[in-house]
Amino acid sequence: MTTMTEEPGNPSIEAGIAAFTVTLIIRRFDPETMSEPIWQDFDVEMYPTDRVLDALHKIKWEQDGSLSFRRSCAHGICGSDAMRINGRNRLACKTLIKDLDISQPIYVEAIKGLPLEKDLIVDMEPFFASYREIQPFLIASKEPKDGKERIQSVAQRAVFDDTTKCILCAACTSSCPVFWTDGQYFGPAAIVNAHRFIFDSRDEGAAVRLDILNDKEGVWRCRTTFNCSEACPRGIEVTKAIAEVKNAVLSGRPSIPTA
Repeated sequence: MTTMTEEPGNPSIEAGIAAFTVTLIIRRFDPETMSEPIWQDFDVEMYPTDRVLDALHKIKWEQDGSLSFRRSCAHGICGSDAMRINGRNRLACKTLIKDLDISQPIYVEAIKGLPLEKDLIVDMEPFFASYREIQPFLIASKEPKDGKERIQSVAQRAVFDDTTKCILCAACTSSCPVFWTDGQYFGPAAIVNAHRFIFDSRDEGAAVRLDILNDKEGVWRCRTTFNCSEACPRGIEVTKAIAEVKNAVLSGRPSIPTA
């Protein structure tokens, strides 16, 4: 059922955009009072251009201040509001209400595979531990020529351009069935960030990273289900990057253009 609120000066209403009631069913958990998570439903009035993050804000501000979730930039850059929305990993700030089936309740829960702390918040430390282990920084033993910059061709940059887009939201890693069942697996995000440096012509640490990932909990745990690529809010071809790292492990070196 749609409703119109007659409020002077509201540009959305003046443009004739109707509000409607949406039901969100949120998986709640408070470690201080619950032994297991429960599902709780909320009815909120929204507009088609609102996002799931807006709905969560309305619930927290107007209905239940105890609802807990992470968010920061609200523009798909910080990656802190990754959660499962209708069974798919998404960023709440990039998921428009109009793109969901509002004739049905919208189910929202925390991402899987990481320890649940409260409501939609998980412990990200295991995720970042894997990220740190692949040494996500430039390794170079020499100063750049003339002490200025390390020159790189357009072709050399293009090899790893896609994997520079990662925002560390964990949407890809927490969508991986292997990660759900094996907490030791590095996960797609760590491999993607390793790829970003392994294939960087300016970096000298490729051999070290390939050795780290040539492990039973490294690239060989990937089962190529493509969940990670589908979940990435930045459109990174995650499965392709993992395959390229596998090939580099087998050949002993990354394939990088010489110029």
